[in-house]
Amino acid sequence: MPELPEVETVVREIRAPLVGRRFARVRAGKLALRKPWQPAWAKILTGSRVTAVTRRGKWIVIEIERNRYLVVHLGMTGQFTVTHADAPIAAHTHFVIGLDNGAELRYRDVRRFGSLTLYAGRAELDASFESAGLGPEPFGLDRKYWRDSLARTARSLKAVLLDQRVVAGVGNIYADESLFRAKLHPALIGKTLTPAASDRLRKAIEGVLTFAIERRGSSIRDYIGGSGERGSFQNEFKVYGQTGKPCPRCKTPISRIRLAGRSTHFCPKCQRVE
Repeated sequence: MPELPEVETVVREIRAPLVGRRFARVRAGKLALRKPWQPAWAKILTGSRVTAVTRRGKWIVIEIERNRYLVVHLGMTGQFTVTHADAPIAAHTHFVIGLDNGAELRYRDVRRFGSLTLYAGRAELDASFESAGLGPEPFGLDRKYWRDSLARTARSLKAVLLDQRVVAGVGNIYADESLFRAKLHPALIGKTLTPAASDRLRKAIEGVLTFAIERRGSSIRDYIGGSGERGSFQNEFKVYGQTGKPCPRCKTPISRIRLAGRSTHFCPKCQRVE
């Protein structure tokens, strides 16, 4: 599933081709995605100008004039790209949005777990994120908030990092990589961390995500950026998917366990349970 670095990469790569352009036409496929698409939305969007493209957690937010917002979630296999109109349309393409300069914005999703939803105002959009319990962004995360969030939970660190209500955008890959950078075992209980260890993890999360964005995210299966190019952070993995390979710090074989319902990778020597 695309996580924050992948979504941020898509946002950065579609922003320039979209902002200032108008939607000339909107064509939706017949197969349903995770959330239902309202046919009336196509009429609302047609002729409207894009004013901004941003990200909130793992959501892409396309701001349209007259205070409307087209919000896109990539699900597990979603691809959201700007391409030439004469480029062949790939199988599993569910939306084709023509732009006023002849380019097209296309949404492709093999498993159809993603969604495109139109919100009729900022209040409606904010209410949607609030109902989802979406936590703060991981960049510039308030130190007291983070320490307090860990201090009051009896859950494992891995479970905390996957909880979008605590911090938005972090998923399985970057949770494992952040815990490795912070030298913390994923099964450690949040309330057992010292303030120093809490700060170390907070900085590790931001550092890993920043580096991953610089590498345009991780292309393991379906993910491509908004330009159609693959990411390269998968070449930088220290522990994720590296089971049995030597730890890059101490050469101990990387272990894999299951935590919070997800496969979890760590170095049993560098990330000991204290």
